[in-house]
Amino acid sequence: MSEPYFNKITAAGYHEIENEIEALKAKRPALTKRLAAAAALGDRSENAEYTFSKRDLRQLESRLHFLNKQLQYSKITHPTDNQIVEIGKKITIEFVEDHDQMTYQLVGKQEADIKTNKISIVSPLGSALLNKTVDDVVTVNAPDETYQVKIISVNL
Repeated sequence: MSEPYFNKITAAGYHEIENEIEALKAKRPALTKRLAAAAALGDRSENAEYTFSKRDLRQLESRLHFLNKQLQYSKITHPTDNQIVEIGKKITIEFVEDHDQMTYQLVGKQEADIKTNKISIVSPLGSALLNKTVDDVVTVNAPDETYQVKIISVNL
């Protein structure tokens, strides 16, 4: 039997998932009460409030199940204090073609969010940068193009 696979995640990402679980658990009693009140109104076949309440509770339970699985198969990874690109570190890169610079944080796939410049270790850019160091020039094989970036800095 093979060992289970764990997704790497930052401590902050792990705690965000825990916080969302707690928030959903806090909502559950109100949704359950709303469903019970709607059920008490009688005929459920034409009871829109019952239908919507049941749907909302089912969505909450589904999200809770998903988040709990995320935690179950996640392993918190702590970056080391060096110049090697690892999960949890902030990396400033320069695009070789036009010399634009961007700073990203490398995170686990479940916490990636491009709006906050968090890129996944399994994304084309993230996987190309992983385990490289300052001044390395790496080739990124994105779905639509191939480009090169130079690592300017790596910070905790």
